[in-house]
Amino acid sequence: MAARLVKRCTCLLREAALLVPAVSPAGRLRLAGVAHKTLTSSATSPSSHFPGSLSELVEREQVFTPYPERQEVDLLIEKATGPEELLELLGGGHCLHQNHAALILIRLSRLLSEKPGDKASLIQDARFQQLLHLLNSQITTVWHGTLVKLLRSLYALALPAASKELQSVEQEVRWRMRRLKYKHLAYLAESSTTYMQERESQELLAELLVHLERRWAEIEDGRMVVAMMMKVGHLSKSLMNRLEDKCLELVEQFGPDELRKVLVTLAAQNRRSVPLLRAVSYHLVQKPFPLTKGILLDLAYAYGKLGFHQTQVFQRLAADLLPHTPSLTSGEVARCTKSFAFLKWLNLPLFEAFAQHILNRAQSATVPHLCNMLLAFARLNFRPEREDQFFSLVREKLVSELAGLDPALQVDVVWALCVLQQVQEAELRAVLRPEFHTQFLGGESPKNQSTFQKLLHINATAQLEHPEYTSPLLPASALVPRLSALDRKVTPLQKELQETLKGLLGSADRGSFMVATQYGWVLDAEVLLDSDSQFLPLRNFVAPHLAPPSGSQPLPPGAKRLAFLRWEFPNFNSRSKDLLGRFMLARRHVLAAGFLVVDVPYYEWLELKSEWQKGAYLKDKIRKAVAEELAK
Repeated sequence: MAARLVKRCTCLLREAALLVPAVSPAGRLRLAGVAHKTLTSSATSPSSHFPGSLSELVEREQVFTPYPERQEVDLLIEKATGPEELLELLGGGHCLHQNHAALILIRLSRLLSEKPGDKASLIQDARFQQLLHLLNSQITTVWHGTLVKLLRSLYALALPAASKELQSVEQEVRWRMRRLKYKHLAYLAESSTTYMQERESQELLAELLVHLERRWAEIEDGRMVVAMMMKVGHLSKSLMNRLEDKCLELVEQFGPDELRKVLVTLAAQNRRSVPLLRAVSYHLVQKPFPLTKGILLDLAYAYGKLGFHQTQVFQRLAADLLPHTPSLTSGEVARCTKSFAFLKWLNLPLFEAFAQHILNRAQSATVPHLCNMLLAFARLNFRPEREDQFFSLVREKLVSELAGLDPALQVDVVWALCVLQQVQEAELRAVLRPEFHTQFLGGESPKNQSTFQKLLHINATAQLEHPEYTSPLLPASALVPRLSALDRKVTPLQKELQETLKGLLGSADRGSFMVATQYGWVLDAEVLLDSDSQFLPLRNFVAPHLAPPSGSQPLPPGAKRLAFLRWEFPNFNSRSKDLLGRFMLARRHVLAAGFLVVDVPYYEWLELKSEWQKGAYLKDKIRKAVAEELAK
């Protein structure tokens, strides 16, 4: 068997050597293909017989039509400035090959891209219908690259979905999907996905996504993978996973614009791909390429939306943004401030520049811009150096517009003013009046519950920090803590703090844990000390901070009520020991309610290794809180 195979191979090679001079270069390639096919057939089928002459095989084998040389009509199509010039080519005696009809349609769509009114009249033109008919008769011979551009052009020309010519082109694309290069598939995805969704071409779109996912390893161009992520990544989770993997391979080739597009795409799809974010952040820090104002704003937005913290990137963004501040619009300043607030990143020079920018352009600052900046400042507990002028501007703009804002936004604005200690009685009354706050009392949605929680804080501000304010206030029934206030996952710091404090107290009735107050805050622990700094049982002693207030027995002379407040890592500004505005408000309210506050920040607690150290730490904290009170 092996001898017969070698003999046939020898004969085949001898005939091939004789035929080589008589064929063209293209024929040589085809000849090699035929020889390979014949060898395979002979080897796998013992009963097959070698044909009489290899030249007969070459003649019978159909060679794919090469792309024709450029003709005069090609130049006319490219230089056409109007649809009429293109349609006249049909009856001008020109020899149109199989691609010309497609090229004319592609050129027509480009000329009419900004003239939607002319598309309807074009479709009714008899010459246009003749062009479509000519295309339909030659569709199988249109080249791949022209075919994918043609489909996008027919979509752009707004052909009816029932058009047989459009359906024919779609079907031809589906049949050729395996033979198309990946760049053709990527072009289809980038240019035609939106049209496919609008026209409900679901089968073609689904098949395109399958091929894009299966052949993702063929991507070699960074621009292509970024474009794919932007255009079709949201349509297929598995495809997006593949594109993220490919992006990690090619990220070293990316310039600043590609890095921006990757981050904005991840933010738009809310995909927090940590490996890819780390890789992009590394190149943003290490590469010295310049970042334009637009890129800086988009990067800040993307990092803020995804909540991804990278200190060196934030330092570069803040340093590069500072010189651009004078050229920013009020909207861009508000947007950037909001992004940094989401990241809990307070860069004092940059934020001072933002506040000064708003003061310099007070006339162009709109109410939504001021609201966003106010909420950002409150989140970070930032008050500018010229705070009197800034908040005067805010109040001047808001005083007539506050009532017209969305109710939830009204609460947010007043709450932010409470955090920044800038709220006035008029603003308190605006959101605490019964006809306003009742819409949030029974709300079960997370947004309504968050708004109601802020109303509790505003009510507490009115009671504790504005003694001259009398009414209106929230009803007593609304102050009763909800179960959701206590139904939270116990953190390691919280658990260790409670266990250590129980060991110090010695008796269960000498302290309360997870105390929900009528002010909307939950105390980690509450204890009572007598004049000799000894723990007292909490039973029966009056507790006005609870809802409803409990106990009837007044506190003994010299007794002090202590509240333990733990501060976890998320409670602080990034890379800082400064509490966020929300938690500074909580601390102020607890102090104003008559408590001595024992702060337990995470960075101090983590340094304590033994139970003895933790107990000694809490004792020392209690002594310091009492000493500070006596020193006042």
